[in-house]
Amino acid sequence: MRIVTLEEHISFPEMAEKIPKEALGSFGQSAVMQRIAPKLADITQDRLNSMDDNGITMQVLSVDSSGANLLSPQAGPAFASAYNDLIAERITGFEDRFTAFAHLPMTAPLAAADELERAVTEHHFRGAMIRGLTQDQFLDQPQFAPIFERAERLDVPIYLHPGLPPKGIVDIYYSGLPNYSGMAEALACYGWGWHSETALHVLRLLFSGVFDKYPKLNLIIGHMGEMLPMMMARSEKAFKPGNGGANQRSLPDTFHQQVHITTSGFFTQPPLKIALDTFGVDNIMFSIDYPFSTNEMGIEFLNAIELPDEQIEKIAHGNADKLLKLRV
Repeated sequence: MRIVTLEEHISFPEMAEKIPKEALGSFGQSAVMQRIAPKLADITQDRLNSMDDNGITMQVLSVDSSGANLLSPQAGPAFASAYNDLIAERITGFEDRFTAFAHLPMTAPLAAADELERAVTEHHFRGAMIRGLTQDQFLDQPQFAPIFERAERLDVPIYLHPGLPPKGIVDIYYSGLPNYSGMAEALACYGWGWHSETALHVLRLLFSGVFDKYPKLNLIIGHMGEMLPMMMARSEKAFKPGNGGANQRSLPDTFHQQVHITTSGFFTQPPLKIALDTFGVDNIMFSIDYPFSTNEMGIEFLNAIELPDEQIEKIAHGNADKLLKLRV
């Protein structure tokens, strides 16, 4: 069976070393991140071998948190363009195995919109990945409108991935904790904080009317829906049209029409069942979160799904092929 995975990360050392250390803070300094760094830098060696060993047809690559979103509006655009060019160069000859989401200079939104268009038209990238907040601001703020407008016009999705938490949030929520083996980072990021922040981000986009303003915009979120499937019934009541928000449609209608989720990093069946019951099988796409999760874990999970073959095929590749236009 054809298998496509959408949230698979890269970080090239020659680019990451250009990010000021004060912007990164402690990110990437843990023993776990140091151990994973060579896997993030690799595309066509161990990564491709692991894909072959596990029957994965294609990965959609995206840059990790050490990127242009941490640079100034002046420095970000050239950095993002160089990164996208380098990705395109390294997957040349492997276009049947790899494609990518564009890396955008989010601190310069107009330039980000232009870079999205360039990456899509020149390199045939399949959309863009945006990582969390930009200079402590959510994407519902008006300066980011050009990115949504361009994505809608190009008919490519935006993948909203968690990013480094803002310093103010870290100071309030995640300080004063014992930092045994990076556990404070785990609480702030992949153990909890990332997912609740991304759920909040999506709800802000709904409440501020962004989905209604751009009705053909497609948004992807990972990690089995970033807690939103579990909260959908309760959130639906709070965000009914007319309750004070700018949204013109209900939360379920909006999500079913414009929000797609991936399984990245979630490899047990109960969260999938909730996602199926809320988002529906047509809005779910398989992902692994490589190299932070292993391909073996992902394939074991995929093989354990108890659904009709045609529904498993939708999750494994069909929905992604359609949304990202991977097969014409």
